Amino acid sequence: MRKKVIAGNWKMNMLPNETIHFIEELTPLVKDTQNEVILCVPYTDLFYALLTAQNTNIKIGAQNMHFEEEGAYTGEISGKMLKSIQVEYVILGHSERRQYFQETDEIINKKVKAAFQYELKPILCVGETLEEREAGTTEEVITKQTERALEGLSKEQVEKTIIAYEPIWAIGTGKTATKEEANNSIQAIRNKIAQNYGQTVADRVIIQYGGSIKSTNAKELFEMSDIDGGLVGGASLKADEFAKIIQYNKEG
Repeated sequence: MRKKVIAGNWKMNMLPNETIHFIEELTPLVKDTQNEVILCVPYTDLFYALLTAQNTNIKIGAQNMHFEEEGAYTGEISGKMLKSIQVEYVILGHSERRQYFQETDEIINKKVKAAFQYELKPILCVGETLEEREAGTTEEVITKQTERALEGLSKEQVEKTIIAYEPIWAIGTGKTATKEEANNSIQAIRNKIAQNYGQTVADRVIIQYGGSIKSTNAKELFEMSDIDGGLVGGASLKADEFAKIIQYNKEG
């Protein structure tokens, strides 16, 4: 039985003092959840987040990293640097990185490999544009992105990778894939992993949904057969709303 993993992606939001306050507010609201809770925060917030989240069930992740260990890459942060301050997770291949910073499948593959080199757990994002969806190529696009990003990884590494299916047309737009659409796309990704790495790996890999998740639609999405939680954007910036998403399966 796969666990549910709910990760918040703050993007370019929150100052250190806001980060401390947020985690202090969120902690009592989610302390009894059986679901895994992750906050992926800006680099400037990482130290404060890690400090404040000590002795809680909240894990901390970064939003990106470079694939090189060190060197003349002004403004970049390496996996080695993230690991040195005990970061556990890192988002890789988010559509905003692909769109605004021209990250390719090849670059993302290098980053995934580098994450494992430093024992970081990658949250790998894949997703189709509105044009690709309307052209009926969703499955082809997302399975190819998945295959290329995981190329050269061992079965054990693939099993430890969290994949986030995020249809680009649903990110920050208020539009959400129907639960059936999201589940079907995630099944397609899982089938591709089964084809390349075996059914056991496919059955164990965590695949999230992302794209305008709110407390009002989290339950119906997360209860689908293949959706293993979510990568939450805007709704993760409010502690009470994010807590409701995390506690989607809490009675009462």
